[in-house]
Amino acid sequence: MGNLNGDVEFLEMGIEDPALRDLFREVKFDLVSLHAAQIDVRISVNDPARDASVNVIGLLNVLEGAREVGTQRVVYVSSGGVVYGEPKQIPTPEIAPKLPLSPYGVAKLSGEHYLHYYREVHGLEYVALRYANVFGPRQDPHGEAGVVAIFCDRLILGEELTIFGDGEQTRDYVYVKDVVSANLLASDMTLKPKADLDSVAFNVGTGMGTSVNRLADVLEDIAADHPGRVYRGARAGELRHSTLDISRFADRGWAPRHALKDGLRDTFQFIVNQRNGA
Repeated sequence: MGNLNGDVEFLEMGIEDPALRDLFREVKFDLVSLHAAQIDVRISVNDPARDASVNVIGLLNVLEGAREVGTQRVVYVSSGGVVYGEPKQIPTPEIAPKLPLSPYGVAKLSGEHYLHYYREVHGLEYVALRYANVFGPRQDPHGEAGVVAIFCDRLILGEELTIFGDGEQTRDYVYVKDVVSANLLASDMTLKPKADLDSVAFNVGTGMGTSVNRLADVLEDIAADHPGRVYRGARAGELRHSTLDISRFADRGWAPRHALKDGLRDTFQFIVNQRNGA
């Protein structure tokens, strides 16, 4: 709750809750920005049904509500980190084969197919934003880029960093303010009529891969502390490399504006201030 603008009206509810449909009938939303999800790849691997109950059944609950009240557009958060699987082309464009290697990835891709159906049959517009690894102030350490918050916390406490695998796996880390601008553009951009699945999907990243070891190097420099590292076995369901080609969204006028180190510095300082009660 502390992360929310005080002027918003907040209702705590799962998207799979039947009462959500009543909320749609009451408000009659014009635009839905759908970030709600089960976001942990490991949970999806251990309990695929739990993942699907939120990411598939919950999505359908939202889309049925939107269909019923005539919502104009859904901005759907997909995942560029998992829908492509282990891609052969790096950076990976939107048209790359979709071969997800986790139930989370399967569910996110299924969401795009359901949205395609709702557009073609019911006229519900949508844009799918395939996020890279989003990080920044207020982030949840359990998210896709949770390693940033976890590393920051451990460095503040002077504790060694835990790295799974050899640390040479790479991710595309994109700063949250750049993701906000991507959402604003997606909310009212002009869409092609009768578009296929990939033409209304846009990668949201930086186009640059960063290894976990490099991420640790940069954060240690920012913290001015090097407490050491411990390496453990790689985790099931996690990709080796993921970097997104963002040229299509760049053609629409979007581009990341924040360098990795600057975003990491802001995130580290935010967590320091949060710990100090600022």
